[in-house]
Amino acid sequence: MEGISKQFPGVKALDNVSFHLKGGEVMALLGENGAGKSTLMKILSGVYQKDAGTIRVFGESVENLSPKKAQELGIAIIHQELNLCPHLSVAENIFLGREKVGALRRLSQREMNREAGKILENLRIDLAPTTMVGNLQVSKQQMVEIAKALSTNARVLIMDEPTSALTAKEIEELFRIIRQLRDEGRGIVYISHRLEELQHIVDSVTILRDGQFVAEMPFKDVTLNEIISYMVGREIKEKFPRVTCPVGKKIFEVKHLNAGRMVRDVSLELHEGEIVGIAGLMGAGRTETTRAIFGIDRKESGEIILDGKPITINKPIDAIRAGISLAPEDRKRDGLCTKLSIRDNIALPNLDIVSGPLTTVNMRKVNRMSDEAVRNLQIKLPNTLVDAGSLSGGNQQKVVVGKWLARNSRVVIFDEPTRGIDVAAKVEIYHLMNRLKQNGIGVLFVSSELPEILGISDRIIVMCDGRITGELDVKEATQERILELATQFEKKIQTA
Repeated sequence: MEGISKQFPGVKALDNVSFHLKGGEVMALLGENGAGKSTLMKILSGVYQKDAGTIRVFGESVENLSPKKAQELGIAIIHQELNLCPHLSVAENIFLGREKVGALRRLSQREMNREAGKILENLRIDLAPTTMVGNLQVSKQQMVEIAKALSTNARVLIMDEPTSALTAKEIEELFRIIRQLRDEGRGIVYISHRLEELQHIVDSVTILRDGQFVAEMPFKDVTLNEIISYMVGREIKEKFPRVTCPVGKKIFEVKHLNAGRMVRDVSLELHEGEIVGIAGLMGAGRTETTRAIFGIDRKESGEIILDGKPITINKPIDAIRAGISLAPEDRKRDGLCTKLSIRDNIALPNLDIVSGPLTTVNMRKVNRMSDEAVRNLQIKLPNTLVDAGSLSGGNQQKVVVGKWLARNSRVVIFDEPTRGIDVAAKVEIYHLMNRLKQNGIGVLFVSSELPEILGISDRIIVMCDGRITGELDVKEATQERILELATQFEKKIQTA
C-alpha cells in the first residue's frame, strides 16, 4: 500500500500512508487509538474505499476493492469483535455465505463438516465441526475465525487485537497457530496494544501516528521504549504512575455475597483514597462479582454497606443513586449506546444532574459536561455529536469512563478498563484512577494483566473459581504469589 489517504467528515483518518507485507512474515501494525490502523486494514480488506494511493497484492495493482474481491485475492480480516453466528455450528460458521451444496442444490452438511474437520485438524485445533459456536469460549471462537479465514485460502491474514480476551495458555496456543501459518508462507498483520507480546511472534513493525506513517523496521532493531516513543511522539517515562496518599475511613463493604455459581461468599472492603485490584484467571468470578454488586445480576444473599449504612441494590439504578458507578468489561454491549452521540452517551446516566426544575434537559449543562469529559480524558474526536460507534476502541473506553466523571460517586468500579487501548491511553486511565483516589473515592478494578494490577493497586484481592482465595498488600505482592493464590482450588474446596 503506497500513499494511502482517507477522509471522513471532519477527520483525515489517513494521510499518505505506506505499508508493506511479505509472505512468511508477521508484521505488527502499531499506533495509538485513532492512529489509523483499523482504517488502513479496512481499506485493504475492502470495507472502505481509499481516497488516494495505490494497492498491489502479489505484485498486481488492484482498484475498487470490495470485501468479496479482497477475499478472492486471498485477504482475510479477523476483527476484534468476532463476527460469528452463535446459533450455528463451527462448520456452518466457517462456510457461511459459501455453503457446500450437493445434488438438487441442497445444503451438504456432511461435506461442510468434512472440510471444516480437515482445516481444524491441520491447525491442530481440538474442536468438533458440529459444535454450536455459542457454547464455545472466546478463545475457541477466535480459532473458528482463523479456520474461517483459512477456508477461503487466505494468504494475507489480518488479526485485530486477537489476544484481548484470552488467558496466557490460550495466547500460547494462538501464537503456535500464527507461527505455523507464517511457516506456510502466509503474511500476517498483527494489531495489538500488548507490546510485550510482540517479541514472541513478530518479525517487523510498522508504526502510525495521527493518520500518518512514522516508521517501518525489523522488530529486532528496535526496543519497546523506542516503539512507544514512535507511537506517541514522546517518551513515556512511567507506564504505571503510582500516587501515594493517606488511606482514610472505610467507605464500602461487601459481606458474604452470593450470586449464582461464580460468586460464592465474597467479602471485601474499600477505604477512602485507595485502589483495590481484583486478580484471577479467566472464569474466576471477577466480572460476576462486579455485576452482582452493581445490581445487574440477582443476588442470592449478602450485604452491601456504604458509608457505614446497609444499602439495597436490586438493579443498576439503585447503585447509581447510592453513589456506586461501574465501567463494564464489554463496552459495546453494556457500556455504550453506539448509535447515540458522544454527548448523549455521557449525559444518559446523568439526566438527574442535567435536568432543570421541570425535568427538562438543560442542553447547556449537557454540552458543558460532555466537553469537560472529552477534555479531561483527551478523547480524540471531531466533536461530541459524532456517534460513539464511530470511535476507535480506546476512545470508546474513554467515553464509558467519562460518563461517571460528573457524578458525585463514592465508589467507582472498573472492569478491564484498559482492554484494547494503547499505552498512552492506558496511562491516562491510570491518572484518572489516581485522581479519584486522591479525592477520597474508593476505586475497585478488575484486570487480567498482572503488571497492571501490581503497578496501580494499593491492595490486591485474588479470586479462584468464584471465591476469594487471598488478599495482598502491593508491597508484598508478586506475579508468582498472585498466580499461586489464583490457582488454589484446594483452598476453595476446603472452605466450601
